[in-house]
Formats: sequence, C-alpha cells, structure tokens
Amino acid sequence: MIVLDNVYKRYMTEHGAGRWVLRGIDLTLPPKRSIGLIGVNGAGKSTLLKIIGGADVATKGRVERHCRVSWPVGQGGLEATLTGRQNAKFVCRLHGHREELNQRVGFIQDFAELGDSFDAPVLTYSSGMRSRLQFAMSLAFDFDVYISDELTAAGDAKFRGKAARAFKDRTDRASVIMVSHDETTLRQFCQSGIWIHDGKAFWFDKIDDALKAYKDAIFV
Repeated sequence: MIVLDNVYKRYMTEHGAGRWVLRGIDLTLPPKRSIGLIGVNGAGKSTLLKIIGGADVATKGRVERHCRVSWPVGQGGLEATLTGRQNAKFVCRLHGHREELNQRVGFIQDFAELGDSFDAPVLTYSSGMRSRLQFAMSLAFDFDVYISDELTAAGDAKFRGKAARAFKDRTDRASVIMVSHDETTLRQFCQSGIWIHDGKAFWFDKIDDALKAYKDAIFV
C-alpha cells in the first residue's frame, strides 16, 4: 500500500517558485492493484510517478510506502566509467543481494545480451546498449510495485519481445504503476486509473472509466 497525504509539488525557476504541478493529492493506492496514470502532456503524470517511487520529493505533504517500490523500469543512473558488470555488481550490493551476487549479475548479463561489451566501460556503449543494460538491471530484482514511465525496450524486435514478456511476467506476480499514452498498454497492464487534471488526481477503480474521463475532458 502507498499513501499520498495532501501532496503538493512545484519547482523553482529563475524567477522564483513555479506553478503548482500537483495540488493537495490525497490517495491510498491499494496493494496488488496495477494503476495507470493518465492526463495530457504537462499534467504532472511523471512528476507524480517520481514522487510515488521516491525519485522526487513533495514540496508539501507526505508519502508512505508500505511495500518495496522499484525505480523506473528501463531507466536509472549508470556510472559511465564503470563496466556493465561493475554497474550490475554495485546495484546488487546496494539492494542487499550480496549472497546472490553472482546469480543476479548472471541474469543481467544474459538478459542484456551485450556479449564482451558487458566488461567494457558504459561510456563506450550506444544508447541501445545502455537501455538493454538498464532494462536487465530493472528486472533482476523482485519488487512489490514496479514503476514504469513510457516503457520502451531498445533493440531489435526479438529483444523487445523478450523484454515485454519478462516485464509482463513480473507484473503478473506484482503490481505496476505506469505512465503511458498508449491505451492498449494501459489496458494490458492496469486495472485501475488515476486521471490527473489541473493539478488534482482523480481515482477510478476501472482503467476504462479513467480513460473515458480523460477523453471527455479533452474533447469538450
């Protein structure tokens, strides 16, 4: 369960405090429930997702996480001067998997399909190779909730298919909170929806009802 209590968010600009991106959001996200965040560009979907996942903090209000929440799948920082293997080992240790280190690193190596480049510095990688490594690292750990912001998988069609199947397998056993502009993806992964409009967040038990509210608003 994740609780958002009176959450506000705005960013500082060169002219001072900017507009409120999120205003007074009170939500309780139930466990084992996959949720899609819906809204127009700039509505605050990615901002809310980052606050839920802990990658950003609220300007006011608080967030309680009573579960293990991932970083955004297929994203996350990489240290460019380290090799892919060294990055993988660092993240495994960071998440307390010292005893399973070789197993986790082995999964990342096999999934990323980088060949000998796994032992080369990340700064030598193409953007596609970096994305492969980031995606593999995201799936190497078991979380209660997976965070996804416009999930994409770099590589050829075979790799994209493998990545999609692996992500679906994780979310069959856990839940996901995702941002996507693709209705098919939202319906595939999510049962419920949160429509973000004018800084406010509106909960819908059914994803189709959230999509309808969003469409009704933009086509008025």
